Amino acid sequence: MKFVFCKLFIYISITVGISLFAQSMRTDSLQSVINNPGLSEKNKPELLNRLAEAYRIDRNYTAAENKARQSARIALQYKNYVEAAKAYTLLTVIKANNQQLSALKQTSDSALVLAQQAKSPVAMAYGYYAQAFLYKTLDDPEKRIKFCQLGLKEQENSPDPYIAAKLYYQLYAAHSDWNNIKQVNSYARKATQNALKTKDYNLLSNCYAALSVAHEYNYNASREKKELDSVLFYLQKAETLYLKYPKQVAKYTHAITCINIANVYLKYFPDTDKTAESKAVYYAQSAGNILKNVPNTQEVTASSLGILSEYASRKGNTALAETYLLEAYNLMKTGEHPYYYTLINVVESLSRFYKGQGNFKKALEFQEEVTQYSNKNFNQKQALSAQKLEIQFETEKKNNEVRILKEREESRKLQSYLYACIAIASLLGLLFMFRSYHFKLRLSLQREKQLELEKQESGMQIRLEKEEQARLKAEQQLLEAQQQQLQKEAMANVLQLEHKNRMLHTIKDKLADDNSLNMQKIVREEMVLDNDFEDAKLRIQQIYPEFFNLINEKAQKKLTLLDMKLCAYLYLKMDTRQISQLLHIEPKSVRMSRYRIKQKLGLDKDEDLNLFLQQLGS
Repeated sequence: MKFVFCKLFIYISITVGISLFAQSMRTDSLQSVINNPGLSEKNKPELLNRLAEAYRIDRNYTAAENKARQSARIALQYKNYVEAAKAYTLLTVIKANNQQLSALKQTSDSALVLAQQAKSPVAMAYGYYAQAFLYKTLDDPEKRIKFCQLGLKEQENSPDPYIAAKLYYQLYAAHSDWNNIKQVNSYARKATQNALKTKDYNLLSNCYAALSVAHEYNYNASREKKELDSVLFYLQKAETLYLKYPKQVAKYTHAITCINIANVYLKYFPDTDKTAESKAVYYAQSAGNILKNVPNTQEVTASSLGILSEYASRKGNTALAETYLLEAYNLMKTGEHPYYYTLINVVESLSRFYKGQGNFKKALEFQEEVTQYSNKNFNQKQALSAQKLEIQFETEKKNNEVRILKEREESRKLQSYLYACIAIASLLGLLFMFRSYHFKLRLSLQREKQLELEKQESGMQIRLEKEEQARLKAEQQLLEAQQQQLQKEAMANVLQLEHKNRMLHTIKDKLADDNSLNMQKIVREEMVLDNDFEDAKLRIQQIYPEFFNLINEKAQKKLTLLDMKLCAYLYLKMDTRQISQLLHIEPKSVRMSRYRIKQKLGLDKDEDLNLFLQQLGS
């Protein structure tokens, strides 16, 4: 039977103490405050939530649900989504405790939705706690842990030690189901550290119980006495809280502490240890006395009676042991929702008891009841499993619907963005087309203006060119006239020079016989003729600067100075007689010189030298 109570100890420690709000007054005191006419309706939701939690801890689920719903209704009326989220989180816990699984999913989802509307990290932590409690009820530890961690993440920027303690407690409970000693110790300690920052001593009492379970795991693994001492140490701290704050620690919570202490002495201390026995009996009796007239506590009272029966059996007081077992048996059958696990343990203990007494008839009767209650327990579990599966199915269905809706919403958003982008692109395209058309129109006008200007400039250029051509033509005519005038002047000068030369020759001839004349003077005058020709040559070069160069280039043989003079005279259109007089040679010599020049220039006999020189000069 000791094994039975060991299992009960661990189970109770990890499933009770899940209060959500500080319990600072008795239910009647809270109700008195709420009924105060001076209290604003807006301030009632928080007090109603605390009152609902007080009723829940006292196992009065009907009253607890009524107060939580009243709180939610008022909170929503004033758009106080934080308290509304807390109220629906509390309703989730109440329905789970009372096994009202049909509405559990909807209630927990409402808590999360309200928390999201509150836009508060604390409210979101409560919403995630409701989801964690849902999946705890559905035996889905992975999602339970997931939502606890999400709730704790919300606490990073806005810490609330109360809800943090509750979330860590749930993580501790989930890992204790997996016998994960390291995580059980870690989360139990974190839950206690946060609970110490609050004034919720009922919560702290449960956290101390969690630490005692963690150390019991350590003791079972190491068998070190200090770990067993730590188990009792934390249970006694929980007991001290009740003695110090009797109005703030629930009787149900303290009764479980007493059962756990008694069970430690029963399980881990030898039969010969009378001190341990007396303490175990004391705490087992205390648990039963505390829970008198407290509804829905039959399984805890039956556990205390079971411990007392075990010690009576150890002393050989079979009558008293039978009395305790029968009392537990009758008590368990009175429950509105029988806790079949404890009831089956009690009935099995009675069957073994009567078998040990040799009363096989009663042993068989109770063994048949074990079968009967086992079937009922199985059916109950099947029904609960069916409900859980239905809830899981509905949950998955809703999750899929939510996922599909989110995908559709994302698709709609994407479509909206796409349409918006298309509209913007179209608008930009139209704007670009308008700007392009405007630009092209402006460019066309500018081109027209430019063409008009170019046309005007072209007309002006044509006029200027015509004027320039007329000017150049006039200048050319002027130059030709000047050239002709210069030619005339040159010819006049040459004739003048020739006249002077003739005069000089005449004088020379006349004075040939006169020895008194200065011959040196006459020679110098003769040389003047050559210089005058050079002056004539210079004049010709000024008018026709390339004339002598062209003659030299055309000549196949080098021309002499006399040849150059003769070409100049021919170019000036002088006849043979004039040239002979100027050069003081016979006309025959002039003709011979002409012939010689034609040969040097490479001209044929039929070609006219005068015409060649005129063309060369022009």
